[in-house]
Amino acid sequence: MKLSLRYASVAAGIGLAAGALATAAPASAAPAPVVAGYTHYAGSAEEAAANKAFFQAVLKSVAQKRAAHPHAASVTVTYDASGAPSFAQQIANSTSIWNSSVSNVKLQASSGGGDFSYREGNDPRGSYASTDGHGSGYVFLDYAQNQEYDSTRVTAHETGHVLGLPDHYEGPCSELMSGGGPGTSCTNPYPDANEKSRVNQLWANGFAKAVKSLEKSAKTG
Repeated sequence: MKLSLRYASVAAGIGLAAGALATAAPASAAPAPVVAGYTHYAGSAEEAAANKAFFQAVLKSVAQKRAAHPHAASVTVTYDASGAPSFAQQIANSTSIWNSSVSNVKLQASSGGGDFSYREGNDPRGSYASTDGHGSGYVFLDYAQNQEYDSTRVTAHETGHVLGLPDHYEGPCSELMSGGGPGTSCTNPYPDANEKSRVNQLWANGFAKAVKSLEKSAKTG
């Protein structure tokens, strides 16, 4: 079932800004079956499902490659940033932030494919994380929104979906996953203690479960 969650901007001129920016291929060229967006409104059940679907797809992709080492102290999630050259620094910042914040999972750039990718362009939904549910996931970074909000925060927030965190728009600026909830003045790009703990928990337990599930499927398949 296709889920599409639209971005509600608080900036009156965001549509004009989008048209005036660089013209990379818009997201409409690659429809997103499951979308979890960086928005400014309360979350929904559909959005929560989208967040979970993205995490599970990436988890499955990683588990398939690491099934031979299920007890590794940490796992590596690889990404391809070649589709978002304008945001190379923000992606590098986000990677550094997450890698210094959690211990059970690490992000690593890949020159040839990856467990997910970053893309850029213009999209009325703003920035979002998307997956087809089969490991082909990507984070889309919208030009206009990244001018309106702190760009590193947007990138780190969307990457948080990759690592399993849901949106929590009603949270304070100190929560990375509060996204656009605190307004455009919020520039915090770091997860708080609870968010760090949750990611570590997910990748300590979730990864092991994913590997066991794959092993079971291989035996019965």
